[in-house]
Amino acid sequence: MVSHDELSLLRERHPAWRLLRADNAALVIGFLGRVFVDDNVRVISRADLVSQLDDELYALREQLGEGAYPKSAAAYVTDWAGADAGWLRLHYVEGSDEPHVDATPALEKAVAWVASLQDRAFVGTESRLHTLVGLLRQIARGSDTDPEHRLEHLRAERDRLDAEIARAESGQIDVLDPTAQRDRYQQFAATARELLSDFREVEVKFRALDRQMRETIAGWDGSKGALLDQLLGDRNAIADSDQGRSFQAFYDFLLSAERQEELGQLLDEVHHLESIVADDRVRRIDRDWLLAADRTQSTVRTLSDQLRRFLDDSVWLENRRVVELLRGIEGTSVALRDARPELTMQLDAIRPEIALPFERPLYAPPAEARIDSTVEAAEERAETTALFTVDHVDQQRLISQVRAMLRDRSQVSLGELVEEHPPEHGLAELMAWLAIGADGIDIVFDDDSRQQVSWTADDGTTRLADLPTVLYVRHGGDGVRGAAGVTGAAGAHDPASDDAHPGRSS
Repeated sequence: MVSHDELSLLRERHPAWRLLRADNAALVIGFLGRVFVDDNVRVISRADLVSQLDDELYALREQLGEGAYPKSAAAYVTDWAGADAGWLRLHYVEGSDEPHVDATPALEKAVAWVASLQDRAFVGTESRLHTLVGLLRQIARGSDTDPEHRLEHLRAERDRLDAEIARAESGQIDVLDPTAQRDRYQQFAATARELLSDFREVEVKFRALDRQMRETIAGWDGSKGALLDQLLGDRNAIADSDQGRSFQAFYDFLLSAERQEELGQLLDEVHHLESIVADDRVRRIDRDWLLAADRTQSTVRTLSDQLRRFLDDSVWLENRRVVELLRGIEGTSVALRDARPELTMQLDAIRPEIALPFERPLYAPPAEARIDSTVEAAEERAETTALFTVDHVDQQRLISQVRAMLRDRSQVSLGELVEEHPPEHGLAELMAWLAIGADGIDIVFDDDSRQQVSWTADDGTTRLADLPTVLYVRHGGDGVRGAAGVTGAAGAHDPASDDAHPGRSS
């Protein structure tokens, strides 16, 4: 029996119990149960699920009012797939960049439990009793190792079959009455649905193994053989477990063509009986089993794909490293083919140095530093006028000067401008000449020729700048006459893109 503490922990952490306690449990169980359980949908795109939920919410709001379920369908799907809920699983399928949704085993358990609360018009017990007796018979006879006992049971079974054959030949056939038919059909339908639910749980366990394998490969720093031993050991542990063997036996049963044909014929015969109320989901249960088993088996195949990809990547990296080492050896051999290097060895010292403990000086505390923090007032006052004096170059004045010199000519050089209008602010004004931008004036930099521009500084010294020939051309001019004989109309030019920096100044 489950203890009180275990029940309290399940109540807080198990997703199925959280679903039963949720405020919108009716919406979640009703909608997701119909989509994933009743229709046996194993995976659906998130857009399709949101579209169906949007239609469901519209119908509910028409019935309950606009205030019912205020969130959007996309928000509900996101909440149900979150870690706090755990009723849906968002993932990407191979070959698609759109997220897909799958139900978790917790959702299916909650749906099955709620369905069991409904009143049933007929509760059969005979079929379950025969099932239990048959299981006990299989366990007892299947585990008996005595050949005499096995032969005794087989002969008894043969006698029973002979008697039944004799009654059938005489026209006496034992037929199940309608009550017994409905009883067994109900038991078959319940067991078939439980089997589909078990498939989803088995798939979750295999998917957890796949995630664990990916994490192990991503963080592995040891040898490839040790990793393979660990991964194959985990894979064999799952395959050799009771759950793995049972699933493999069931999957082999479904893959048998004879068993499939027999199962299909039996389903058709049962659903044609008048006493049976046909269930569409049970009618196609064989196909649902195959779909669920194949999806579970695909998760197992993913484990093999992970191993193969890991091996391929490891072999490729090892081969690449081997090739690099071989090429390095070959290159070194070619380089040293004609050289005869001298083999030398360097020693750090010809004898070891010995330092005795008592040869080390004793500890001496450091002398305290004396700091005089008194500061005498300065008698002299510093001149700060130069700190607040800022030269401002008026570019409009420079543009006016260029326009004035271009009135009677088509171009003018920087040297002519400086000679006609000496710089008032020195090098700063010279740089401003190079950055002039105005309508009707183009600047041409001739890198093939040089010019020297000089001016007198405020302290009386002569400054000289060596830079490429700079021409200011008026739009529509006849040509450009430069030091290098450049002709033709000049286009607009950005001085920042050229090497038009002043050279040296003296």
